[in-house]
Amino acid sequence: EKTTSVAAASAAVGLNIHKGKSNILRYNTECTNPITIDGEDLEDVKAFTYLGSIIDEQGGSNADVKVRIG
Repeated sequence: EKTTSVAAASAAVGLNIHKGKSNILRYNTECTNPITIDGEDLEDVKAFTYLGSIIDEQGGSNADVKVRIG
C-alpha cells in the first residue's frame, strides 16, 4: 500500500506521520477503502483548512470565498 511505503520512506529520514493530525480528503474518486497507517484508519473529511484556505472535496474555492466574505 502506498501509505505504508510513504511512512517507511519518511521514517528512514527521521520524519514521522502524526496519525492524529492526518486526514483523508477524497477528490474525484469512487474508492472508499479505508486508508491506514500502522493499522490505524485515518479520518475521512469533506473539507479542511490548509495555510488559512479551506480545501474541500469539490476542489474549488467556493467554500473559502464564502467564509472570507462572511
